[in-house]
Amino acid sequence: MTQQRHFKRMVVDVLEDETYLLHMGEMDIWDGADLALLREALTQFIERDRCRSIVVDMQHVKYIPSGFFGMLFDWHEKRNVWFALTTPQPNVQRMLWFQQFFRRANTGWFELDPEGRDVLNTPAGYVPEAMTVEEDLEYPSHAAS
Repeated sequence: MTQQRHFKRMVVDVLEDETYLLHMGEMDIWDGADLALLREALTQFIERDRCRSIVVDMQHVKYIPSGFFGMLFDWHEKRNVWFALTTPQPNVQRMLWFQQFFRRANTGWFELDPEGRDVLNTPAGYVPEAMTVEEDLEYPSHAAS
């Protein structure tokens, strides 16, 4: 059974496998203040709650500061946290960080892949099939993959 928590204006679903699913709301543009809120929440969830599996709901987001991806990458490297994103909007999917470090999983989520891919040798304008946008209908557990 999914539990629901709140962190400031963020809603957090704690899934059965202890994955935290973070909902920032229906904002289509995240700014520095949103990134600061997310950083504060991640610090609490990772350091205090010892959460090691986090999904960020990106279905409404059309623009985010590029520092968002670097922040997730740092938490993965420093604390071995698994990250995934729900299906983001096309503008986010076209961002270099997203294209290089996220892969579609069997769950439909995009998982952080720290090994990355060689986007410098990918033809300009090429978008792999995994980058097509599909609407998330539910939030499956990553443990099912």
